[in-house]
Amino acid sequence: MIVMPFSPLDYRYGSEEFKSVWTEEGRHKRQLDVERALIWAHMKLGKVSKEDYLVIEAIAKPEIVTAKRVKEIEDETKHDIMALTKAMSEKAGDSGWCIHLGATSNDIVDTAVALQIKDSINLLRKRLVSLIEVCANLSLKHKSTVMLGRTHGQAAVPITFGLKVAVWTDELVRQLNRIDQSKERICVGKFLGAVGTGAAQGENARELQRLVLTHLGLGVPLVTTQVVGRDRYTEFMSWMCNVSTSCEKILQEIRNLQRTEIGEVGEGFDIKKQVGSSTMAHKRNPIMSENACGLARIVRSFMMPTWENALLWHERDLANSSSERFTLSHASTLLDDVLRKTTIVLTNLWVDKDRMIENINSQKGLVMAEKVMLALVEKGVTREDSHEVLREASMESISKNEELIDICARNPTVATKLTAAELEEVFEPKNHLGVSIELVEECVTKAMKEISKQI
Repeated sequence: MIVMPFSPLDYRYGSEEFKSVWTEEGRHKRQLDVERALIWAHMKLGKVSKEDYLVIEAIAKPEIVTAKRVKEIEDETKHDIMALTKAMSEKAGDSGWCIHLGATSNDIVDTAVALQIKDSINLLRKRLVSLIEVCANLSLKHKSTVMLGRTHGQAAVPITFGLKVAVWTDELVRQLNRIDQSKERICVGKFLGAVGTGAAQGENARELQRLVLTHLGLGVPLVTTQVVGRDRYTEFMSWMCNVSTSCEKILQEIRNLQRTEIGEVGEGFDIKKQVGSSTMAHKRNPIMSENACGLARIVRSFMMPTWENALLWHERDLANSSSERFTLSHASTLLDDVLRKTTIVLTNLWVDKDRMIENINSQKGLVMAEKVMLALVEKGVTREDSHEVLREASMESISKNEELIDICARNPTVATKLTAAELEEVFEPKNHLGVSIELVEECVTKAMKEISKQI
């Protein structure tokens, strides 16, 4: 029978490197790693001979104990971990006596999932660091690039594109800090048996658990039930949803700035080959940004079932298991794709400085009303009176479609307080940027320091 790809993850989204962590083979390999680590720990405690361990070490490989064979046995036993141990025993011969010794199935399952999560975090962190670096460089490059700041979708006051990108950069740095601070809590296995008492592991139960988990590079929990506390998975999923939101926030802004009537920033477009529309030949759509925004929404959709999966009966039930095969694998793989695409968009971004100035000028000086008001205050006019002068002048500018500077020049209050030269100066957008450049430089310095840390 020909197996046809079904999920878009099979044929459209996600990198092969990342998906390999969550494939059936990836899961199988890590479960073998856990079973091997268990025998290694027993050897360290003197319960298993070195000779027996070396046999287990030699056969605990996916090319020897194959996922195919495990599936064949599972079809008979209807139990995945029993199938794994039987398949291992077939290859281990007389040394098979110690396989799975003292363990319950979920000691293997949850610890293997912890390895998958750890590997996923490492890959996601690498993607995030690359994105931060691209963002920081873009911010620094455009620290003095003046453009319209917008609030409520309306022109506000001048900003620099570099400051806009610095806001994104600093947010992404916080996301990096979050995962670095929480990784120790998230990447935790367990090995104290069926209900977390350690009874089956004997008098050295806690040391056995410590040896297994530290050997695998995982954290050691204080107490568990039959499963690792799902609050750890919730924290991981919450972080992934948070990062997906940061990426969509960035890409949504780019999509807005690429609107025809704005046209200040946009995705790169291969004018020699790329097609924007099957009928509108002129179109240059922000398709990668739109694609990644859609995927970010799917990532966040996995938050609700993750919360639900934490609600297990007593020491454990199985209601979470099938759900988690989707939530953890799909959310992390899609986030990897979102991070990659966000990085590509920012790397190939075009920035039209001239259009930014044109859009400022199209506002007929209205975006400088705040600057004029503050200049009047400095000349002794009360803030309330200054605000009213500029409010009335602005409304007149809008109704008459006239430059605000010309209206201000005719206003008695403004004319008696500001010379023509001073008025020209306060209407220059680059003179109302505050500490924008300083903030960009400090943000970039901080970001580069954070991504250079070895974790």
